Amino acid sequence: MKVFIELGWFFKQEKKAYISGILVLLFVAILQLIPPKVIGFIADDIHDGTLTTKILIQWIMVLIAVGLMMYVLRYYWRIMIFGSSVKLSRILRDRLYHHFTKMSPSFFQKSRIGDLMAHATNDLSAIQQTAGMGVLTLVDSLSTGGFVMMAMAFTISWKLTLICLFPMPIMVVLTSWFGTMLHKSFHKAQEAFSSLNDKTQESISGIKVIKTFGQEQEDIEDFRKQSEDVVQKNIVVAKIDSLYDPTISIIVGISFFLSIAFGAKYVLNGELTIGELISFTTYLGLLVWPMLAFGWLFNIVERGRASYDRVASLLKETVEIKDVNDALTIMPMGDIDYKINEFTYPGETNPILKDIFFTLKKGETLGIVGKTGAGKTTLLKLLIREFEGYKGDILFGGKPLQMYQLEKLREAIGYVPQEHFLFSATVAENIAFSHPETTRDEIIKAARLAYIHEDILGFSNGYQTVVGERGVSLSGGQKQRISIARALLMNPEVLVLDDSLSAVDAKTEEEILSSLRGNREGKTTIITAHRLSAIQHANLILVLDDGKIVERGSHEEMMKHGGWYKEMYLHQQLEELVEHGGH
Repeated sequence: MKVFIELGWFFKQEKKAYISGILVLLFVAILQLIPPKVIGFIADDIHDGTLTTKILIQWIMVLIAVGLMMYVLRYYWRIMIFGSSVKLSRILRDRLYHHFTKMSPSFFQKSRIGDLMAHATNDLSAIQQTAGMGVLTLVDSLSTGGFVMMAMAFTISWKLTLICLFPMPIMVVLTSWFGTMLHKSFHKAQEAFSSLNDKTQESISGIKVIKTFGQEQEDIEDFRKQSEDVVQKNIVVAKIDSLYDPTISIIVGISFFLSIAFGAKYVLNGELTIGELISFTTYLGLLVWPMLAFGWLFNIVERGRASYDRVASLLKETVEIKDVNDALTIMPMGDIDYKINEFTYPGETNPILKDIFFTLKKGETLGIVGKTGAGKTTLLKLLIREFEGYKGDILFGGKPLQMYQLEKLREAIGYVPQEHFLFSATVAENIAFSHPETTRDEIIKAARLAYIHEDILGFSNGYQTVVGERGVSLSGGQKQRISIARALLMNPEVLVLDDSLSAVDAKTEEEILSSLRGNREGKTTIITAHRLSAIQHANLILVLDDGKIVERGSHEEMMKHGGWYKEMYLHQQLEELVEHGGH
C-alpha cells in the first residue's frame, strides 16, 4: 500500500471529497447489513407461522427504502471519489507537460518520445485507477467486510464466525505473494508498451525514409516482434491476475462449506434458528465481494505503484537550465560579448569550443562559417541557454546571460534552427506561433520578408492550408522560409539563422538577405552558413575549425589575408559559374 502513502499529498488536497465519499461508503456498508437480517426475520416468522400480510408489507417497504437510499448514496460516492481521481490524472499530466517544457536538449536526447508519451497516457491511467477504484476497493472491502463480520459475530454466532473465517489468513498470504509478482511483471509490461509506442511514433515520422529505402517489410517485422513482446509480457500479467479470483473462490467455498456444516449442527442443537442460519449464509455471501475486492485491490495498487514509480522518476529529473534568484525581468538589449575559454557537452570529455572571444555590436551582422562539426550551432545554442557549464561568460548588454529570466532572454532572440519544425496546423498559425493574436496583415508582412508569400498564395487554401505534421507537404525551402517568417514576426532584438538558407537557391537567398538588411536596421543578426555568399555582407565573419576561431574579419579583410575563407569562397564562386554554364 506504499502508493497510497506516496499519493498522500493529493489525498490531503482533496480530503473533503475523499472524506465525504468514504463516509457515504461506510453508510452504504451499514445499510447492506439490513436485508440479510430482514430475510432471517421473515424466515423465522414463516417457520413459526406468525408471518402476516401486514408484517410482510412492512418488511418489503423497509427493503425498498434501503434499496433507494443505497442507490442515491452510491451515485454520490462515485462523484466524490472517482471525480477526485480524474483530477489527479489532470494534475500529474500538467506537471509532466510543464516538466517537459523546462528540460534541456540533453534530457530529450536520452529519452525516447514514445516512452514519454506512455508516461503521459498509460501510466497516468493506472495511477488514476489507484486513486479511484483503488480507494473504493480498499475502503469498501474493509468496511463491508468488517461490518458484515461484526454482524455475524455479535448478532448471530461468534463461534460460527470464527470457524468460517479460519481459511482467511491463507488468502491474505497468497494475494500478497501474487501482488509482488504482479508489480514486477506490470513494470516490464509498461516498459514494453513504451518501446512499442516509441517504435510506432518513429516509424510514422520516418515513413518517407522507410519507403525510399524499401524497408517496409523489415519495419513491419520489427514492429511485429515488439508488438508480440508487449503481448507476451501482458499475458504474464494476465496469468498472475487470473490467480486472484480462483484462489478467493476456493477460500469462499471452504467458508460456505464450514458455515453449512457447523451451522446445521448448531440449528439441531438449538443454538441457532433457521432464520439466523439463513441470515448468516446471506452475510457470508456479502463477504464474497470484499474478498474479491481485496484481491482486485492488490492488482490495482501494484499497477498504480509501478506506474507512479515511473512517473515520479521522470519528475525527479533535474531541470538543468533555470532562472537564478532575482533574475532580471527586462528583455536584454545591446552588444553581445563572447568570452568562453572552454565548453564541453555533458557526458563528453573533449571540449567542443575553445578560446571563443569576440564582440558583436548592437545592430551588426555576424557570419559564422566552418566545416561540419566545427562548433557553429553549439556556439548559438549557448546564446539561447540550451546548454550551460562553459568556462567563461557570455554577456548581453553588459550582463551575463544568467542574469536575465530565461523567458525574457528567449523573447529577445528569434532562433531559426537547422531542423525546421512545423506544426500540423495552417500556414498562418505556424507563422503566428509566437504571437497567436497577431493580425493577418502582420503575418503577410513577415511572409513577404521571408519571400514565401507568393508560394503560400499558390497553396490549395493559401494561408489556411494545413501543412501536415512537421510540414510533410512542403519542400525543404518552403519550410525554411516559413520558419524564418515565424522568427521575423517576433521582431526580435537578435535574429539567429542557423544554416537556415541551405535549401533555397542563390537568388532567393540574396532576396531574403537584402530584405533583412532593409527591415532590421538597428537589430542584430547572426547567420551560420555553408554557402559563403549568405554571410559576405556581415560586419564580422568568424571561421571556426575544431571549436576554435581560426579567422576573423569582414569579407574584404578575409579575401585580402587569404586562408580557408578565401579558398572556399573562390571555390564556391567557381562552382556557381560552372552551374550557370560559364556565364
